[in-house]
Amino acid sequence: MKRADIVGLDKAHVWHPYTAMEAYIAETDPLVVVRSEGAYLHDADGTRYLDANGSWWVSTLGHRHPRLMRALAEQAAALPHVSLAGITHEPAALLASELAAIAPGSDRPGLPSSERLSRVFYSDNGSTAVEVAIKMAAQYWAQNGQPRRTRFITLSGAFHGETMGATSVGGVPLFREVFGPLLFDVVHVPSPAEEGGWARAFEQVQSTLRAHPEVIAGVILEPVLQGAAGMVMYSPDFVRAVREATSEVDTFLIADEVFTGLGRTGARFAVDLAGVVPDMLCLAKALSGGILPFGATLASERVFSGFLGASNRALYYGHSYCGNPLGAAIAREVLAVYRDEDVMGQVARKAPRVKAAFERMAASIPGLVRPRAVGMVGAVDLGGGGYLARGGWRVYEAARRRGLYLRPMGDTVYIAPALTISDEALEELLSGVEASLQEVAGG
Repeated sequence: MKRADIVGLDKAHVWHPYTAMEAYIAETDPLVVVRSEGAYLHDADGTRYLDANGSWWVSTLGHRHPRLMRALAEQAAALPHVSLAGITHEPAALLASELAAIAPGSDRPGLPSSERLSRVFYSDNGSTAVEVAIKMAAQYWAQNGQPRRTRFITLSGAFHGETMGATSVGGVPLFREVFGPLLFDVVHVPSPAEEGGWARAFEQVQSTLRAHPEVIAGVILEPVLQGAAGMVMYSPDFVRAVREATSEVDTFLIADEVFTGLGRTGARFAVDLAGVVPDMLCLAKALSGGILPFGATLASERVFSGFLGASNRALYYGHSYCGNPLGAAIAREVLAVYRDEDVMGQVARKAPRVKAAFERMAASIPGLVRPRAVGMVGAVDLGGGGYLARGGWRVYEAARRRGLYLRPMGDTVYIAPALTISDEALEELLSGVEASLQEVAGG
């Protein structure tokens, strides 16, 4: 099929996410991706692009990793799908065991069994993994003697997904204000990355918990790195302090690691940077290596035990494809690749180069501010225009001409490539971003 025909059908029928469609239809010449491999995407016109954001942060092992493709084919040949409602299968059982074995706190012999993240509830995307945690927390308190605990504390700039519960605990006004009448009430506190630092934000968390412990169902965080807020980063000290504060009033800490989980920040889980164990931990994106939608919510034994007993205490929630054999088999292979290819060691070696490059860009190119990096994420701002600003999109166009695919957030230009990106490709990416920023900001 010719490229122009694909674009014509697309503009006639496809409604794209996070896209102003009138401008897209009138002005955009989109990438038409026909093939992907490793760190690269290939357009129908023959152009190769280095994927700077891992296709929305999912392809941490690169595109079409041969071991993941083989796991997909082998599982599809045996059992593509079966419901997990009262049925089980080997990939789901083994994956749950393997996730529990690497979960935060799993290497602490003295951690009480009630605090171990040893239970896994499957879903099919990151938003739903968060929705599961919200429902777990709310139902736990409702049927275990504290039904007034219905409110959640969340951060300004938080993004936890697209379902209504996940949108409710979000903190990006653009994504939630139009749905305001449909959302449940939460307590928003300042981001620990905002002016005043994490101590100011923590003071509000702690004062809210101490003033109203009987109504707080939990605190939900994107630990250390708030992605959709503009790659906003903050100290692990805040996560540690919040864990202590939630323990003080005996409420839950939910770690949304849909983006940060499995190595993105330089640790296996971002909460590991703070040395804490949450009560629930949400995973997706990297969990299935960019092959299939797949998510999981890890819960402590304490949370799980709160649903035992009479049948009406069960968690009546789930989706047709939750825990599907294909996704579970691929996720198991993802974990195996992390072990066998020393992915965390690769991140440790490459992360300093990312940090140094963004600091150099901000120091040498006029107009760039707030260089920041953690693990394999680097970001810089062209000003303070926010999510709808167009500065970053000018950099996008400049980068595209250089064979890079970026996806800015307003004036924030960032990279979040495959963790396994080669040294040569990483240098191509960093130098290409620098040249594109120089063209736009320093030109």
